[in-house]
Amino acid sequence: MAVKRSSYYTVEGDSVTINKRHCPRCGPGILLADHKDRLACGKCGYTEFKT
Repeated sequence: MAVKRSSYYTVEGDSVTINKRHCPRCGPGILLADHKDRLACGKCGYTEFKT
C-alpha cells in the first residue's frame, strides 16, 4: 500500500511543517517510518519502539 507523500507535510499559509520525525543518526532529510509498534529508519536501521 502506497502512502501519499502529501500526508507528510502540513501547509498553513506561507509555512510548511513536517508531520514526521527526522532520524537522529542520519539527520535532516531522512524521515522515520511510522509503523504500528515502532518508528524506523530505512537508511541506517535506527528503531524506536512505541510504548
